[in-house]
Amino acid sequence: MRRTAKAVWRGTGLEGSGALTTPSGVLASQPYSTKMRFADAEGRSGTNPEELIAAAHAGCFAMALSFKLTGAGFPPEELAVEAVITMEQKGVDWGFAGIVLHLDAAVPGIDAAQFHELATAAKEGCPVSKALSAVPITLEATLR
Repeated sequence: MRRTAKAVWRGTGLEGSGALTTPSGVLASQPYSTKMRFADAEGRSGTNPEELIAAAHAGCFAMALSFKLTGAGFPPEELAVEAVITMEQKGVDWGFAGIVLHLDAAVPGIDAAQFHELATAAKEGCPVSKALSAVPITLEATLR
Protein backbone atom coordinates (compact mmCIF):
# COMPACT_ATOMS: atom_id res chain seq x y z
CA MET A 1 0.00 0.00 0.00
CA ARG A 2 1.17 3.51 -0.82
CA ARG A 3 -0.30 6.91 -0.01
CA THR A 4 0.64 10.13 -1.76
CA ALA A 5 0.22 13.88 -1.58
CA LYS A 6 1.55 16.66 -3.78
CA ALA A 7 2.86 20.10 -2.91
CA VAL A 8 3.63 22.89 -5.36
CA TRP A 9 5.44 26.01 -4.05
CA ARG A 10 6.00 29.22 -5.98
CA GLY A 11 8.26 32.05 -4.87
CA THR A 12 10.48 32.70 -1.89
CA GLY A 13 10.00 31.02 1.45
CA LEU A 14 8.77 34.23 3.07
CA GLU A 15 6.68 35.75 0.28
CA GLY A 16 5.74 32.68 -1.75
CA SER A 17 2.81 30.34 -1.46
CA GLY A 18 1.87 26.83 -2.35
CA ALA A 19 -0.92 24.35 -2.80
CA LEU A 20 -1.44 20.86 -1.39
CA THR A 21 -3.38 18.15 -3.23
CA THR A 22 -4.31 14.60 -2.29
CA PRO A 23 -5.75 11.86 -4.51
CA SER A 24 -8.83 11.54 -2.28
CA GLY A 25 -9.77 15.13 -3.05
CA VAL A 26 -9.81 16.10 0.62
CA LEU A 27 -7.11 18.59 -0.30
CA ALA A 28 -7.61 19.98 -3.79
CA SER A 29 -5.06 22.72 -4.42
CA GLN A 30 -5.41 23.77 -0.76
CA PRO A 31 -3.38 26.97 -0.36
CA TYR A 32 -0.66 27.32 2.25
CA SER A 33 2.03 29.92 2.91
CA THR A 34 4.47 31.14 5.52
CA LYS A 35 1.91 33.67 6.71
CA MET A 36 -0.75 30.96 7.09
CA ARG A 37 1.75 28.75 8.87
CA PHE A 38 3.44 31.15 11.29
CA ALA A 39 1.79 34.60 11.37
CA ASP A 40 -1.71 33.35 12.21
CA ALA A 41 -1.26 31.96 15.74
CA GLU A 42 -4.66 30.25 15.68
CA GLY A 43 -3.94 28.60 12.33
CA ARG A 44 -7.35 29.53 10.92
CA SER A 45 -6.31 31.39 7.77
CA GLY A 46 -5.38 28.17 5.95
CA THR A 47 -3.85 24.78 6.45
CA ASN A 48 -0.24 24.03 7.29
CA PRO A 49 1.94 20.92 7.52
CA GLU A 50 1.68 20.78 11.33
CA GLU A 51 -2.12 20.82 11.26
CA LEU A 52 -2.11 17.97 8.77
CA ILE A 53 0.33 15.96 10.89
CA ALA A 54 -1.84 16.58 13.99
CA ALA A 55 -4.93 15.36 12.12
CA ALA A 56 -3.09 12.28 10.87
CA HIS A 57 -1.80 11.50 14.36
CA ALA A 58 -5.20 11.93 16.05
CA GLY A 59 -6.90 9.76 13.43
CA CYS A 60 -4.26 7.05 13.46
CA PHE A 61 -4.20 6.83 17.26
CA ALA A 62 -8.01 6.70 17.53
CA MET A 63 -8.21 3.89 14.98
CA ALA A 64 -5.34 1.94 16.57
CA LEU A 65 -6.96 2.23 20.00
CA SER A 66 -10.32 1.13 18.64
CA PHE A 67 -8.71 -2.04 17.30
CA LYS A 68 -6.94 -2.71 20.61
CA LEU A 69 -10.08 -2.13 22.69
CA THR A 70 -12.27 -4.23 20.41
CA GLY A 71 -9.68 -7.03 20.38
CA ALA A 72 -9.71 -7.03 24.19
CA GLY A 73 -13.51 -7.36 24.20
CA PHE A 74 -14.35 -3.70 24.89
CA PRO A 75 -15.62 -2.07 21.70
CA PRO A 76 -15.62 1.70 22.25
CA GLU A 77 -18.69 3.88 21.93
CA GLU A 78 -16.59 6.95 21.24
CA LEU A 79 -12.94 7.96 21.15
CA ALA A 80 -12.46 11.73 20.86
CA VAL A 81 -8.81 12.60 20.24
CA GLU A 82 -7.13 15.96 19.88
CA ALA A 83 -3.46 16.02 18.89
CA VAL A 84 -1.64 19.19 19.95
CA ILE A 85 1.74 19.87 18.40
CA THR A 86 3.96 22.41 20.14
CA MET A 87 6.52 24.09 17.93
CA GLU A 88 9.64 25.96 19.01
CA GLN A 89 12.01 28.19 17.14
CA LYS A 90 15.77 27.84 17.43
CA GLY A 91 17.46 30.56 15.46
CA VAL A 92 15.76 30.63 12.08
CA ASP A 93 14.65 27.00 12.24
CA TRP A 94 11.41 25.61 13.65
CA GLY A 95 10.92 22.16 15.11
CA PHE A 96 8.47 20.01 17.04
CA ALA A 97 8.97 20.36 20.80
CA GLY A 98 6.32 17.78 21.64
CA ILE A 99 2.94 16.28 20.87
CA VAL A 100 0.13 15.72 23.36
CA LEU A 101 -2.69 13.33 22.53
CA HIS A 102 -5.78 14.32 24.51
CA LEU A 103 -8.19 11.37 24.64
CA ASP A 104 -11.74 11.42 25.96
CA ALA A 105 -13.21 7.92 25.72
CA ALA A 106 -16.50 6.16 26.33
CA VAL A 107 -15.73 2.44 26.64
CA PRO A 108 -18.35 0.37 28.47
CA GLY A 109 -17.21 -2.30 30.91
CA ILE A 110 -13.47 -1.62 30.95
CA ASP A 111 -11.58 -0.74 34.12
CA ALA A 112 -9.26 2.26 34.23
CA ALA A 113 -6.03 0.26 34.48
CA GLN A 114 -6.74 -1.88 31.40
CA PHE A 115 -7.98 1.17 29.50
CA HIS A 116 -4.76 3.09 30.18
CA GLU A 117 -2.64 0.05 29.30
CA LEU A 118 -4.36 -0.35 25.92
CA ALA A 119 -4.30 3.39 25.23
CA THR A 120 -0.56 3.52 25.92
CA ALA A 121 0.03 0.53 23.65
CA ALA A 122 -1.98 2.20 20.87
CA LYS A 123 0.00 5.45 21.29
CA GLU A 124 3.28 3.58 20.97
CA GLY A 125 2.14 1.30 18.17
CA CYS A 126 0.22 3.49 15.75
CA PRO A 127 2.18 4.08 12.54
CA VAL A 128 2.10 7.87 12.87
CA SER A 129 3.48 7.72 16.42
CA LYS A 130 6.26 5.49 15.15
CA ALA A 131 7.02 7.92 12.31
CA LEU A 132 7.16 10.79 14.82
CA SER A 133 9.27 8.90 17.35
CA ALA A 134 11.94 11.63 17.43
CA VAL A 135 9.37 13.89 19.12
CA PRO A 136 8.23 13.42 22.74
CA ILE A 137 4.61 12.17 22.63
CA THR A 138 2.45 12.41 25.74
CA LEU A 139 -0.95 10.81 26.29
CA GLU A 140 -3.59 12.41 28.49
CA ALA A 141 -6.47 9.92 28.61
CA THR A 142 -9.86 10.26 30.30
CA LEU A 143 -12.29 7.38 30.57
CA ARG A 144 -15.94 8.47 30.92
